[in-house]
Amino acid sequence: MKQRAVETLATRILPVACALALALALAACDRRSSGGRYPDFADLVEQASPGVVNISTTAAAAETPVGGPEDSPFNEFFRKFFGDREEEAGEDAPAPQSQSLGSGLILWADGYILTNRHVVRDAQEVIVKLSDRRQFAAKLIGTDERSDLALLKIEATGLPAVKLGDVSKLRVGEWVLAIGSPFGFDYSVTAGIVSAKGRALPNENYVPFLQTDVAINPGNSGGPLFNVNGEVIGVNSQIFSQTGGYMGVSFAIPIDVAAKVAQQLKDTGKVSRGWLGVVVQEVTRDLAQSFALERPEGALVARVMPGGPGEQAGLKVGDVILSYEGREIPLSSALPPMVGSTDPGTTVSLKVLREGKVVTIKVAVGTLESEPTGAPEAEAPPPSARGTRGVVVRALTPEERQRAQIVSGGALVVEVNEGPGRDAGLLPGDLLLTIGGSEIDGPERLAEVVGRLTPGRSVPMLVQRRGQPTFLALDVPSGEE
Repeated sequence: MKQRAVETLATRILPVACALALALALAACDRRSSGGRYPDFADLVEQASPGVVNISTTAAAAETPVGGPEDSPFNEFFRKFFGDREEEAGEDAPAPQSQSLGSGLILWADGYILTNRHVVRDAQEVIVKLSDRRQFAAKLIGTDERSDLALLKIEATGLPAVKLGDVSKLRVGEWVLAIGSPFGFDYSVTAGIVSAKGRALPNENYVPFLQTDVAINPGNSGGPLFNVNGEVIGVNSQIFSQTGGYMGVSFAIPIDVAAKVAQQLKDTGKVSRGWLGVVVQEVTRDLAQSFALERPEGALVARVMPGGPGEQAGLKVGDVILSYEGREIPLSSALPPMVGSTDPGTTVSLKVLREGKVVTIKVAVGTLESEPTGAPEAEAPPPSARGTRGVVVRALTPEERQRAQIVSGGALVVEVNEGPGRDAGLLPGDLLLTIGGSEIDGPERLAEVVGRLTPGRSVPMLVQRRGQPTFLALDVPSGEE
């Protein structure tokens, strides 16, 4: 009897216990997948949307390709969010006007609006529309081309300014939400997650972009990106697209970067950035081996600008910068934003790997300016070319050296045949500068330097390709050719 009672009780309790355990497991899973709670997007939108504005502009129409300006480095893959509208006109009609639609955010309650530079570029008139349907003509305070940001001012006070979040606490995988005006549809809301942090994009090395999968389209540009607490953590700026529309990859300017730019535009009308005076490249696995690094890390110095802060502090080509003011540099793309955010005149400490030893170098950060470009001149007849181990080079003419901004040395690679040079990635048209730290100025010097290399080792080879210095890892054959 007792055994039957126990069995009956067990058959009743066991299913309940299993169901309870399953429910607790699912709840724990839900908490882990949502950071402890699901984001309440409805409440977030209601609280945050008053700080978002719609921006429309009018400007004289220009012949601009759909993907952006012809000289834009993103014209092939990246589309700025213009949303231009062009109207047909006859020969006798007045000059056509283009209308651009974008978004913005109320940064300060006394009428300061932050948006993207490309939204208001070349605008003759800028109109800001608030969530309560009021409209204001805006004054352009200033723009910053490198970050693609612009600061506007409208004559209004007591505006619902957005709350700014802490980007340093933002984690990959967190929920984020965008509010903007895609295709002119005001206050459209899209959500997604943070896909990556610290993305470096072509020719925009001073902005460590946030990558998200939030649906962004033309008209969202300049609008805010919120975290689940309703705080702005980014300004939606551009998308990766091969069609001109959303393809699942969008980029936002971190709000700490944007707010600093806006403050400088408000105070002085321009933006000052730190400058180290060096050109750096990524440290690959092969290059790490050639520089005796345990793993690929740091920023490899490929060029030191004459007279710049780096040269004055003693930085050299071939140095690997491992840390900046105590902050490690896992990738070379991490260095430019660190330098750019440093106030000019500040002395910073760099940990540098040089010839297998770690040294500390103090640098007084300069001010970033536009780099001069050399003007082409008539060329003298080229010197003769000769080859060494499959690589045919010739010395540079004075005109070629001046145009390439090479102070001394340098040899033009004329031909690359089968051998270590080809395996390293050397290409015809490259300017060969150094091998293993030794300067190359012609075929005789190339033969001399190559003849001294230790068989079986990997050495760094510095070339200049399309105006950019690049290190390649040259593996020296262990046997005779």
